[in-house]
Amino acid sequence: MTALLGVGLVTFVLVIVLLILKHFFWTGRLKNVKNKHIVVTGGSSGIGKHVAITAAKHGANVTIIARNVHKLEVARKEILNARANKDEQMVEHLSLDIGANYENVDKALADLEKTMGPIYMLINCAGFAIPGKIEDLAVNSFHEMINVNLVGTYYCIKAVVQRMKAAGEGAIVITASQAAFLGIYGLAAYTSTKFALRGLAESLAMELRPYNISVTLSLPPDTDTPGYATEQLTKPLETHLISQTAGLVDPEVVAEKLFKDARAGKFFSTVGQEGFIMMTLCAGMSPFTSISELLLQASLMGLMRLVSAFYLVSFQRIILNCMKTRDKNKKLE
Repeated sequence: MTALLGVGLVTFVLVIVLLILKHFFWTGRLKNVKNKHIVVTGGSSGIGKHVAITAAKHGANVTIIARNVHKLEVARKEILNARANKDEQMVEHLSLDIGANYENVDKALADLEKTMGPIYMLINCAGFAIPGKIEDLAVNSFHEMINVNLVGTYYCIKAVVQRMKAAGEGAIVITASQAAFLGIYGLAAYTSTKFALRGLAESLAMELRPYNISVTLSLPPDTDTPGYATEQLTKPLETHLISQTAGLVDPEVVAEKLFKDARAGKFFSTVGQEGFIMMTLCAGMSPFTSISELLLQASLMGLMRLVSAFYLVSFQRIILNCMKTRDKNKKLE
């Protein structure tokens, strides 16, 4: 009996290892995007710009959307230089406030399709964070994040989804954050918008699957972008210290993974060890792409809960230590 249990345990471990290796190194068949129209919001910098460059390298026609015209023009030149076929591929840029007015977004994207062709893939990368504890953050800042991170994403998807359904194909990417899995000190307003994006992605995946339209939810960690640099100016100390436990990722890495997972039709797109842990732990009722993915999540979910407890305890220690230091400094004043 002991020998049988040992064999069973070894077999289980081997199966888990194989499933993990498959998760990280095998993506299956990837969609061909050559000569297809890909639209990237937030495409003038950061992850969005690097996704647009990656799409151009794979032969797609690319449109980038943002508000700042100068940044759009600079980014467009970079994307033009990255094209696989410089004689055929088109690259366009569009200055648009995606969260201000739905009618404007709807008209702008419809007009864009007349010149660039039907939108095959919509990659929503527009978004930003304004850190701050809930009592310190201005209400206007909260509304700004809602308008760009959530409302803007919703408007763009609403504007294109009916034509994607009519075409019988398409892909939608929603870029959230690991903050869609975990509420973080000093980011209450920001995480609210990112949790909402996860709900949007799950509902859309259920609505659009019958029409051959995939939905991918990208959940990047802290990424070395201009937006991240701006966040550092107002981040509470606790938020800084918690963020440092996971490190900083290059935007090209996130962009490559996002684009590959979108072409593979995966629902979750994560980067790194922490991303894998949180995805496995928080999968819950989210869509699964394959049986092997489902088995991996079901097998490791309980174990990952124990791992998450160590992270949570370490975060609480950081917060308590910062509070004690502040109290001590006040007494010395």
